[in-house]
Amino acid sequence: MGARFAIPDHCMRRADRLFQIVQLIRGRRLTTATHLAQRLEVSQRTIYRDVADLQHQGVPIEGEAGVGYRLGAGFDLPPLMFSHDEARALVASVRMAQVWQDPALAQAAEVALGKILSVLPLAARVAAQSLAVYAPPAGLEPAAQRTLQALREAVQARRKLRFGYRDVADRPSQRTVRPLGCFYWGKVWTLAAWCETRHDFRSFRLDRMGNVRPVDGPTGQFQSESGKTLVDYLRAVAPAQVLTKWAPG
Repeated sequence: MGARFAIPDHCMRRADRLFQIVQLIRGRRLTTATHLAQRLEVSQRTIYRDVADLQHQGVPIEGEAGVGYRLGAGFDLPPLMFSHDEARALVASVRMAQVWQDPALAQAAEVALGKILSVLPLAARVAAQSLAVYAPPAGLEPAAQRTLQALREAVQARRKLRFGYRDVADRPSQRTVRPLGCFYWGKVWTLAAWCETRHDFRSFRLDRMGNVRPVDGPTGQFQSESGKTLVDYLRAVAPAQVLTKWAPG
């Protein structure tokens, strides 16, 4: 399971780089610091320091700077310890994500699953991949997927949004909101937000939103403010009110 691509130092966490070093050394009889530095695009001094740290942590790397390194016999990284059911759950989740999430998040989930499956024990990997649970491509339309991605990214960036909205009575309005969270109700997504137009919390159905766009400039950025956070929103939605105020209708 050797590394196949060099990853720039500024893009790689140190823990990931240490893992890559072990993989590169285990794939060759003798690996020089020059080879490791070239593959990982770091300095040889960084390699010397990382190898010393790995040796200090108990990884049996033999050799020395200027000569080369190799792993002691019998050393291997332990496989990820997932049960068959846990592995199946991951596969099922990603298959559903590809249909009901936005494209960027669904793709990231699929890549992450591939990394996990590649290091699972063979039996667990086969059991997961043979799972007879599928999500046919009948989920969100491409336009809705793009809107969902815009909502999610605005929540993460704390960026205000403007959009047109039609309520349950088909009355149109223009809204400016602080997006707080995206909620999935089974074929319908809603956005929980602090509505600056109504000066209160509101829940908006994605399929009733139109022309969603971020508010540009400094005024479009918002910070966490007491009384207007997701926690405040959830506290305001008592269990008895969920079906009438929060759920799509």
